[in-house]
Amino acid sequence: MFFKFLSLIFFILLNYSSFAEINNSHAIAMHGEPKYEKNFKYLDYVNPNAPKGGKVIFSSVGSYDTFNPFSLKGTSADGIGGLFESLTTASKDEAFTEYGLIAETIEWPDDRSWVAFKIRKEAKWQDGKKIIPEDVIWTFNTLMEKGHPFYKYYYADVKEVIKESENKVRFNFKGKTNLELPLIVGQLPVLPKHYWNNLNFEETILKPPLGSGPYKIKSFDPGRSITYELNKDYWGFEVPIKKGTENFEIIKYEYYKDRSIEREAFKSGDIDFFSENTSKDWATSYNIPAVQKGLIIKENIEHENPQGMQAFVFNTRKEIFNNRKVREALSYAFDFEWTNKNLFYDAYKRTDSFFENSELASSGLPKGKELNWLRGYMELLPKEIFTKEFSPSKTDGSGFIRKELQKATKLLEQAGWNLQENKLVNKKTLKEFKFEILLVSPAFERIVLPFKDNLEKLGIAVNVRTIDSAQYQQRLETFDFDMIVSNFSQSLSPGNEQRNFWGSDAANTNGSRNIVGIQNDVVDLLIEKVISAKDREELIIATKTLDRVLLWNHYVIPQWHISSYRTLYWDIFGKPNVKPKYSLGTNTWWIDEEKSAKIRERKKILNN
Repeated sequence: MFFKFLSLIFFILLNYSSFAEINNSHAIAMHGEPKYEKNFKYLDYVNPNAPKGGKVIFSSVGSYDTFNPFSLKGTSADGIGGLFESLTTASKDEAFTEYGLIAETIEWPDDRSWVAFKIRKEAKWQDGKKIIPEDVIWTFNTLMEKGHPFYKYYYADVKEVIKESENKVRFNFKGKTNLELPLIVGQLPVLPKHYWNNLNFEETILKPPLGSGPYKIKSFDPGRSITYELNKDYWGFEVPIKKGTENFEIIKYEYYKDRSIEREAFKSGDIDFFSENTSKDWATSYNIPAVQKGLIIKENIEHENPQGMQAFVFNTRKEIFNNRKVREALSYAFDFEWTNKNLFYDAYKRTDSFFENSELASSGLPKGKELNWLRGYMELLPKEIFTKEFSPSKTDGSGFIRKELQKATKLLEQAGWNLQENKLVNKKTLKEFKFEILLVSPAFERIVLPFKDNLEKLGIAVNVRTIDSAQYQQRLETFDFDMIVSNFSQSLSPGNEQRNFWGSDAANTNGSRNIVGIQNDVVDLLIEKVISAKDREELIIATKTLDRVLLWNHYVIPQWHISSYRTLYWDIFGKPNVKPKYSLGTNTWWIDEEKSAKIRERKKILNN
């Protein structure tokens, strides 16, 4: 009897201990505590009393052929994300914290081996039906089986999703090392099972989908324009994380063939907001009456976002680019200093990290824990990692890069390439070194052509080809290219997405972001160190280590960055007094009716 009593006590204590370790909260932070406490009313960077109404016209280049942004097939319409909500959503003034949206509360154990979400009773689809656990389960399973390959990598460590009760769904994980999982499964866009049951999820669709978000499709002209209207029955207007956001009654996206036409449409008043990505046009194209008279606001808005890596990207699946020395050699042919001076009005800084403009970027020589990790892989790593600080080649900006081309020639010779009759030829195969740079924007041709000229001085035959956005996307997803210009965006809290960027499994999966084709055991191991980091300090060390290995393998030729948003907009908007650290925050703006009326009148005068 005594032993039975002891067993009972032990059982109670064990279960009490397990219970005591369960967290139940309105939010979950990657590291530390959420900024906003349980009973917060709204975010610091919103106006909770912002008026809702008015119309805003945005723009896009190219076209679209689907309203399903979750599958591999097709190009989805801009703004379509406003139709769908997720279990949680992040604030834009913290490194990485998720707050309940569809989920009222979040539960998880200290070891983060699972997470459960209690669904708000008011959360509903636009047809009035409640969002239920079955919707979450169906969404997850469908995205994993039929969705874009991104989801398979992002959620690879999820074991199962189960219904715990009529309003609670639980995600069980395969292990206890992926501390990010409770946050990223919260980002899952939830779709209505009853709507999609009779539709082919993998096909393109131009039937307005059923969502739970603040917007719904009002009208559309396939590939040319799409108009959204505010859903007045949206259930989330008073949810603290959404308070003061989504203030435009009508949002329209107009599509244009290229950026130059789009830019002129903005200047003529057909578009309300424009983000300028060309330094030349930022410097020279807006000396117009509308800007001079203050009708258009031209504003350089600083931000604290990591800039990631914009670069010339090698497809290492191609035989000519699977040698590190070859890739390094070609990097000497890009004269950033001349480009910045002559084409960019010295507007940019050279990028030298995959996590640029953040504390995650590597610098100097590795030391401490970072060095210890790298020593464990010494035989598999470029020796320069331990002896040199990574820095892209630097010129005097004159355009004469003889020394750099000499370095390139030496590296190419070491890799088995010789110059024969002004052509670079492989010593063994006698094949000529030639490749294509594939572009999607004609505006980039002026940047690529000087690079092409320098490559040709090395005896390399280079073809520059610009194609339309739909064809480009298809070739990108099937890795049908030699070299492209691309950007690898990063957050302040890198995690599972790194598998999709650089992981070996993603290298041969169509639609993955591993467009480089990296298959490197050390990279794979370091990705897992990033994902399993126990605290912020360890995450920084792991990310810096990964950064070094990526840089010294010369998978890309780094280009440039700028840590601000170059924005132009007609003066029709009201904005909160506080700007979010990590976002432009246009979803917190509103239409100022008084300003808007004045602008409409002035546009008439200008156009006449």
